[in-house]
Amino acid sequence: MTVFDEFPMPPCAQLLGWSLAEHNPETGWVKVGFDAGPQFCNPGGTVQGGFLAAMLDDTLGPTILVKSQGSHYCATIDLSVSFIAPALPGRLVGEGRIVRAGKTIAFLAGELRNAAGDIVATATASARVVPTAGLVLAPKAD
Repeated sequence: MTVFDEFPMPPCAQLLGWSLAEHNPETGWVKVGFDAGPQFCNPGGTVQGGFLAAMLDDTLGPTILVKSQGSHYCATIDLSVSFIAPALPGRLVGEGRIVRAGKTIAFLAGELRNAAGDIVATATASARVVPTAGLVLAPKAD
């Protein structure tokens, strides 16, 4: 059982094919997978950068939820993405970590890799740390 079992999956995560692979509640580190379908591709046949940015955002965001054991999530203030290599449709894996977190602001970093393990994009973000109480997607009722 993980903290993610307590919350319904957001529609954006469903669209991206988000799944939890590994996590570390002590540090807030997460490893997540995405299914980049052909509908995410640009005319060149590679995954459009906006989808990669969304995947990275959905990689970094769960770090605070994991670290806080579900009491807080984060709302992205800014997201800086560097596109390293073209990403083909298929399985992509994101790793996110907390660089530093205070009571209201967190600094996050991560990368997105293809099935071969090559980095296709990296990101850093600053985010507001927000209590999960009152979320639209509130914790699941018992």
